[in-house]
Amino acid sequence: MQEKDIDDAWVRSRIRHVRGKAVMLDRDLAKLYDVETKVLNRAVRRNIERFPEDFMIVLTEQEWSILRCQIGTSSSWGGHGRFLPIAFTEQGVAMLSSVLRSKRAVQVNIEIVRAFVEMRRTKVVHQGLARRMELIEYRLQGFGEEIQNIFRLIRDMIEEAEDPPKEIGFKPKEN
Repeated sequence: MQEKDIDDAWVRSRIRHVRGKAVMLDRDLAKLYDVETKVLNRAVRRNIERFPEDFMIVLTEQEWSILRCQIGTSSSWGGHGRFLPIAFTEQGVAMLSSVLRSKRAVQVNIEIVRAFVEMRRTKVVHQGLARRMELIEYRLQGFGEEIQNIFRLIRDMIEEAEDPPKEIGFKPKEN
């Protein structure tokens, strides 16, 4: 990927959820930074004190197996060889620019952080809508029978209106 090739949609599609955290895999980040995965991971290992457990997660074999099924990676570990992938949280991604030290790393990190922020904002909007729907459902509880009675009365009124009017009064016989 070239410097101007950072596609927001591609970045957002690479944000996954592991152990309840939004993360990006080392191989996707390496592609964005235009480095090999092993180079990225080597830089992280050399600066491991900058990556506490809330910044990065080394996936278990089970987690990686589940993710591989979700993303369609072959059983050859998706190019990870003998090491399990590392997943970086938003804070871990921000820290990567300090260990990779390139203009590309800074630009990529800006775009990735924006993608994380946008996803968080979207999640808040969806949670708000879900809360409003729950409130509406709660307020309508117990009104089901009343609403049915209203519809029944309306139907009865419509049927009565369709009956032909009855003639009232005296009508002389015709000869």
